[in-house]
Amino acid sequence: MPQDDTRLTIPGDMATALALLTRLPVRAAFTRGARAAWAYPIAGLVVAALAACPTGLLLWAGVAPLLAGLVFVATQVILTGAMHEDGLADSADGLWGGWERARRLEIMKDSHIGSYGVIALILSLGTRGLAVGLLCAEPGWLWPLLAVAMLSRAPMPALMAALPHARDTGLSHAQGRAPRNTALTAAALALLAALALTGLSGFGLALVAGVTGLACAAIAKAKIGGQTGDILGATQQITEIALLLTLSMHA
Repeated sequence: MPQDDTRLTIPGDMATALALLTRLPVRAAFTRGARAAWAYPIAGLVVAALAACPTGLLLWAGVAPLLAGLVFVATQVILTGAMHEDGLADSADGLWGGWERARRLEIMKDSHIGSYGVIALILSLGTRGLAVGLLCAEPGWLWPLLAVAMLSRAPMPALMAALPHARDTGLSHAQGRAPRNTALTAAALALLAALALTGLSGFGLALVAGVTGLACAAIAKAKIGGQTGDILGATQQITEIALLLTLSMHA
């Protein structure tokens, strides 16, 4: 269990978030654990900004927006090591593949992927790729994608603060319970960034992220009595999909 360090260390917390949620070569001490979760939206911002580099080059070269959108999603997967996708697949298999709490947790811990997980990944990657492709056809495509990356990671610390650990081991348990202030800071940071990037539309996007996060939390609570690292990853994915679908409706 990480040490209980109450000091606010902004560079250290950002390094912890990046080292935990990405495959970027960032050194972190991991001493603050869940207290550093306020920086998860910043990790999302970095991932999206890096993914936008090859996407922008392809669009500049005249590549079709739909293909550029797939490259954006694929680059994100590479940068995060498919961490959130893995959580989505495991959660889909466990929550809908088992009939009782213990069995669901057992399935989620299993490294093998089942039918529910495969279907969830196909739908997630396909939907995100198409939605991002539609946005890439618009002039200001970068700004909403950056906002989505931050907003989709804001519910993660909220679930860490609101729900107990569903098991006594695992990545989420190792980080500890996030304090309420940590979750509020993450939400406020993501909201302010969304407003700066998308204008007043940021309020609507934040509402979509909040409602989606609440739905994921309710399902996790009902199915396994709490949250795990897989649940957090699945929540990020589902929230991202909800946000992208919202934006693509106006693209």
